[in-house]
Amino acid sequence: MDVSKYAALFLAESREHLSSCNQFLLEWERDPAATEPVGALFRAIHTVKGMAATMGYQALADVAHRTENLLEATRNGRTGATPELLQLLFRAVDALSAGVERIGAGAEGDVAADTELLIALDHAAAANVGAPTAEFVAVRAAARARLVRVAIRSDATMRGGRAMIAVRRAETIGAVSELRPTPAAFERDDFGGRFSFRITSDAPDDVIATAIRSAGDVVDVRFGEPQAGELGVESVARGRQIRVDLQRLDVLMKQVGELVVARNRLVDLAAKTEERALEPVAERVSRLVTAMQAEIMQARMSPVGEVFDRFPRLVRDLARELGKQARFEEEGGEIELDRAVLDEIGDPLLHLIRNAVDHGLEPAAERVAAGKPAEGTVTVSAARDRNSVAIRVADDGRGIDRAAILAKGRREGLIGPDVEVLSDDLLLRVLARAGFSTATQVSGVSGRGVGVDVAATRVRALGGTLTVQSERGKGTTFTVRVPLTLAIVRALLTGVGSERYAVPLAYVAETVEFDPRSLTSVRDRESLVVRDRVMPTVHLRDLVSAAGTGPALPKRPTVILEIGERRAALVVDRLLGQQDIVVEPFHGPRGMPPYVGGATILADGAPALILDAAALV
Repeated sequence: MDVSKYAALFLAESREHLSSCNQFLLEWERDPAATEPVGALFRAIHTVKGMAATMGYQALADVAHRTENLLEATRNGRTGATPELLQLLFRAVDALSAGVERIGAGAEGDVAADTELLIALDHAAAANVGAPTAEFVAVRAAARARLVRVAIRSDATMRGGRAMIAVRRAETIGAVSELRPTPAAFERDDFGGRFSFRITSDAPDDVIATAIRSAGDVVDVRFGEPQAGELGVESVARGRQIRVDLQRLDVLMKQVGELVVARNRLVDLAAKTEERALEPVAERVSRLVTAMQAEIMQARMSPVGEVFDRFPRLVRDLARELGKQARFEEEGGEIELDRAVLDEIGDPLLHLIRNAVDHGLEPAAERVAAGKPAEGTVTVSAARDRNSVAIRVADDGRGIDRAAILAKGRREGLIGPDVEVLSDDLLLRVLARAGFSTATQVSGVSGRGVGVDVAATRVRALGGTLTVQSERGKGTTFTVRVPLTLAIVRALLTGVGSERYAVPLAYVAETVEFDPRSLTSVRDRESLVVRDRVMPTVHLRDLVSAAGTGPALPKRPTVILEIGERRAALVVDRLLGQQDIVVEPFHGPRGMPPYVGGATILADGAPALILDAAALV
């Protein structure tokens, strides 16, 4: 049986199961007496073993098999969880993950043998060998054999691969036999997706059915022999799902971007031409392109929980290394982001979480002395914020010592002598300076001043913003705001002199008319009062040195930019309407002003710069 065609499916499924293994281990570590995480962990490892063996990755299957032996000895009730045993299982899961990634990278072989790990797994399993408990014997005696009939969706891709995964999932519940048709038939093009097998297990039918359905594209699971007159299970084409290579979606997105530019040009020409027949055609094309754009963007969306899943283990390992007690909590994992944003946001969040555990959380004794629980908490949450997503990394630790930061900033020449108090905005600017660190010594976790600096740089490259709030003794919250997508954004077009600039609509709160009577001054900076709220002004004409393009108009529109709690009033010469713009790859020359966030092609074919709202607020 040629299984090479299932390699991509194997990688995706294995990564999913091993990510779950980390979650199960963390649950087990928090409650060593719990039995549910042990069973779930066993089933996941068993599934990985079966898939690896099917694919011919014997070394990987061997590591999984020895891990499974240890889990089997543990879940039989002959021993309890110890810190040493849990750490060994974490090592085993890490080894399996490394092996899967090695396969994904196309390396020769499946996994490098870790002899020390294999010996440790065998030794730990052998140390737990003993007579099964009476409870275990009773459970095994309750096992019964049942015929299971399964149907894979008839129009699903790789029906044979799904069928094999369904069988492997069933094997995690009990012993499988009498598989019909044979596995060789799964590979044939005429395989219709229907098969049956007999399973011997003590698990109820619904548990077995859930395990089988988790293979994906399973439309029906039935138990027992077919009844008289029963036609069998039928495939239903509802909720169809297939795996699509992300590169194909990237290509489609680029092509849709070109279509958006062409659509904008067509609509602009149709509005200017005297050929009336062109206008309805342009409107029809516009609707089709808009619908296509929405569908492809939706296809690229993925839940941020896929990124969050890697952090519980990170927090656990960092806390152990630093001698602290910490737990990880997450909220809003179902919030979706464009895959391109999701792939880039993990690294900034990782740096912020490392800072939270290292600098934010206090040692257990210090927390108890301050009246806090010995175990600190790091929370990562996501929430929709208009056309962007706000991701917060919060800790309940000691908070940032603003006085210490102020003193060190002055010593290093980052803060002027006239500054008495660090606002949140100025605090972030100091923390994000390259090389600035509050650590007293360099360690494997921190001390080189790259955490907040890297996070701020990467977030800004995504067209997002980073803000901080901190209260001494209560904790610190970093907020990352990123656009839903990087490729196509809705923008407000503004004009100054003869030039045009695009402002992402996600950061536009409202537009008002500039009224000189509402001007005031805050710390020697011109500010505008809008509905009793004072905000600094930014005159785009002065910013881009457009004074030579004609006098300023007496009545000028003002765009109120808003990022989190911060606002600024961007004064422009005119507003030119809204437009979907394609963010073009842009590598500005050296010395490009920080307020330039990208470039785009407008409807008339002329280029325009995209303003970075974060640099203006």
